[in-house]
Amino acid sequence: MNRILYPAVSLLLAFALVCAALISMASAVEPATSSARLSGELKSIQLPKPQTDGGRPLMQVLKDRKSSREFSTEKLPPQVLSNMLWAAFGISRPDSGKRTAPSAVNWQEIDVYVATAQGLYLYDAKAHSLMPVLAQDIRAATGLQPFVKDAPVNLVYVADFSRMGEKTTAEDKVFYSAADTGFISQNVYLFCASEGLATVVRNLIDKPALTKLMKLRPDQRVILAQTVGYPKK
Repeated sequence: MNRILYPAVSLLLAFALVCAALISMASAVEPATSSARLSGELKSIQLPKPQTDGGRPLMQVLKDRKSSREFSTEKLPPQVLSNMLWAAFGISRPDSGKRTAPSAVNWQEIDVYVATAQGLYLYDAKAHSLMPVLAQDIRAATGLQPFVKDAPVNLVYVADFSRMGEKTTAEDKVFYSAADTGFISQNVYLFCASEGLATVVRNLIDKPALTKLMKLRPDQRVILAQTVGYPKK
């Protein structure tokens, strides 16, 4: 009886050890596989060099600046997107790293996220590129108005409070980040007026839901969003 039992037990133990090893290998490989799959779906985009020598006269675009809530679904060409993001908050003085919009104490605490049909990106001003964040179309989540889901681009302005100094009060962080977002969004307005694009800055956002979807940290806050596209014909 024992001669029959011991080989059976040994076989069962060997089988259990093999299964455990396979499960362990699968657990170790799956996260890397998922990351590779995600990065394969959404890659960084090097934007064309911004064209900074064109545009209409300032006084004319100030006169024509307006909010629009009707957008074509036509995509923005890469060059137009490049120019717009540079105008919004690009680096205008490479020697100092200063930007096209001011920020309190030069904190540069506002990040510009770009939501398109392809996914969600973060604008990297230093590299003038779009860094992948989510391989998912989240345009509908960037606002409560129906036009946001079909417009080609929705900008989401996110404040990173960790850049604003340890001694800065919570109230001042909110105040300064709101003011700095206003400067950036106005740059977008003026660019759109110059280029014949439609735009509107928005606060009708389910911010807790969007914050969760974007996987923001506790010290990051959604301030405003802004829709950009060609006017609806």
